[in-house]
Amino acid sequence: MMISNLFDDLPADTDKVAAEIFDALLTQSDIRIERIISTGQASPPGFWYCQPENEWVMVLQGSAALRFAGETENRVLLAGDFLHIPAQCRHRVEWTDANQTTLWLAVHYSEKSSTTMGEER
Repeated sequence: MMISNLFDDLPADTDKVAAEIFDALLTQSDIRIERIISTGQASPPGFWYCQPENEWVMVLQGSAALRFAGETENRVLLAGDFLHIPAQCRHRVEWTDANQTTLWLAVHYSEKSSTTMGEER
């Protein structure tokens, strides 16, 4: 067993990172935990995520805005904010902070491993 830190190896110069970085931290049959590093990226125009599994996501550093299909307003997430995205829920990243690295923690899981992970505000 090795201790790791989510804040290790973050890019120092956000201008030199072209794409988001996805690091798998734990992968099992019905759960995947990943660190996502964003440096000003957004979903391409017209692109929507529609994932087969549930996702619980938290912004640990920086900020971002998500948009969900059928909604007209962005949901802005600041450091410490989290939300649950149900499977097959169409969503997109409208923006991530261009002035600092945005660090996400994402937990993807199947319905059979689903439990209450927090209440909506």
